[in-house]
Amino acid sequence: MAKQTIKGQFGAKTDIGKIRVSNEDQAFALINASGNVLLGVCDGMGGHNKGDYASRLAMEIITEEFRERSGFRSSFSLRMWINRLVKKVNSRIYKEAYSNTAYKDMGTTLVMAILYGELIFVVNIGDSRAYQVRFNDLKKMTEDQTYVDYLYRTGKISEQEAQTSDQRHILMNALGAFPSASFQIKVYQNLKNPILLCSDGLYNNATEAEIHSALRTNERIEQKIDTLLAIGNSNGGSDNMAVAYWEAIDND
Repeated sequence: MAKQTIKGQFGAKTDIGKIRVSNEDQAFALINASGNVLLGVCDGMGGHNKGDYASRLAMEIITEEFRERSGFRSSFSLRMWINRLVKKVNSRIYKEAYSNTAYKDMGTTLVMAILYGELIFVVNIGDSRAYQVRFNDLKKMTEDQTYVDYLYRTGKISEQEAQTSDQRHILMNALGAFPSASFQIKVYQNLKNPILLCSDGLYNNATEAEIHSALRTNERIEQKIDTLLAIGNSNGGSDNMAVAYWEAIDND
């Protein structure tokens, strides 16, 4: 039986930043007929045209598939839908990349959250992130799939070395980079904490304290997102930024 998601408000936006000449990030936030909410961020890779095309293709397929689903009969059916969807997107990007030399080696990160009843299904490929915004801090819901994060998690380097390494942008996984998609689905309880999805362009140009402070205000959703992007640009704007954000209407 379809479950009504906790009522909330949401928005999504990207910004080119101050250094890049093109925007390879995508962000989306939408709701289906059953009230399930989809949030997503894609950060394209492969250079101008390639990264933009990969991330845009991923966004278009995902949002079209979600709009066509009026709802989900159970959490199991949602999980199966996610599996089929990610595999479909991966296959499409991979085939495009290897059938057209203009798009060779393209790919994209994907972080996606689906709010279903009192559950949050989170999918992550690459180094875009999902956070729960708690009263005092941010709680990461994803792990960065990068070479440096792997070294840190296996105890080979310190947290400080991970934060300053010039290899921290090397991805271990990306959507469309391999014939088969490698991904995990994590499921969380929806405790009515605000949910933030963002690309590395934001979290590399804004501290968690700055992000948390911007999202704990009483501003409108659109203003909170604009504030995050403004903070990223004021701190250098070294990359494209993408943000998708949700918060409960009644957050008591």
